[in-house]
Amino acid sequence: MKQVSLTFKAGNGAFKSIRSHGFDPASIGTIAGASGGAKWLVLSQLDRAIVTSLVPRLSGPVHLIGTSIGSWRFACYAQLDPVAAIERFESAYIEQRYSARPDIHEITAKTREILSVVLGDTGIAEILEHPLFRSHVMAVRSRNITASENKWLLGFGLLAAATLNTISRRSLGLFFERALFYDARDLPPCFDAGGFPLQRIELSNANLQDAIVATGAIPLALSGVRDISGATPGIYRDGGLIDYHHDLPHSSKERLTLYPHFFDRLIPGWFDKRLRWRRPNAAHTDKTILISPSDEFVSRLPNAKIPDRTDFLKYSPVERRQAWRDCVAACEELADEFNEVMEKDQLAARLQTLPESAV
Repeated sequence: MKQVSLTFKAGNGAFKSIRSHGFDPASIGTIAGASGGAKWLVLSQLDRAIVTSLVPRLSGPVHLIGTSIGSWRFACYAQLDPVAAIERFESAYIEQRYSARPDIHEITAKTREILSVVLGDTGIAEILEHPLFRSHVMAVRSRNITASENKWLLGFGLLAAATLNTISRRSLGLFFERALFYDARDLPPCFDAGGFPLQRIELSNANLQDAIVATGAIPLALSGVRDISGATPGIYRDGGLIDYHHDLPHSSKERLTLYPHFFDRLIPGWFDKRLRWRRPNAAHTDKTILISPSDEFVSRLPNAKIPDRTDFLKYSPVERRQAWRDCVAACEELADEFNEVMEKDQLAARLQTLPESAV
């Protein structure tokens, strides 16, 4: 039996539409990208396939809605040569090097250095003027005690947020405010997202780079970004704190959302990772097509796992870099299978329902 490398799941609306009428790439109105740090490496080959074989068949405008590493990936998608941008990102990310005991300032500086490589000289302008894509970056503005950069106060604030989150996800609004940096040419489906305080900031030359850094600024690992141009003064951090896997409206009108993801399930917020009962609102995933590596494929990866940031501690720098290179090479299999499914119009036959959207 042929090994299956990819899993395709969909919300009820997308599932019924594709099963009844087939899949038309022009129906894609949004591409979503989640938080996940080094996990993105398992998708880098799939990203190449999407931008080369699927994107030319899309009908604009198409919204790119990302948090954390998802926004970094989309900073590649929305450049005029997305494959070259992905290659720069992949190389700079894998090859990142640090002193023996790097502090938060060294790690933060390296993050900005990598982003500069990704964007090059013209990336910001290309993203803001892209003819097809509308880029939207979701970060958070820290409130109350989580606005501190003192590690003890911030740590206490995160612990308090995690504790209250087990009781009610809405309690995160005491600690964080959504900060949506949006392309004003076409407003994103999440422009009026409810449930949490929401600040809206138009993306510009002056703030795009800071917005991308902010949405990847994991508390205690990287410094927050202070006083971003056009935004309310304050400290901005990782968008995944509230929107880890995007529990917000991301499908526009009758169009579908393509969601290349690390896993075959969606976790609403960063603090929900161990709360198995916490699921996203089914209305938010109704028109979503989730594409992820199968468990079988992951079992065949180096060390039988998707890369993550704990690899910096588990392996020596040389071992980590080699494991990540090996993972990326193995993931060509995902790109090949995706291209085959698209070329042979097999999506309808392969599609399963998302658990949280199942009838």
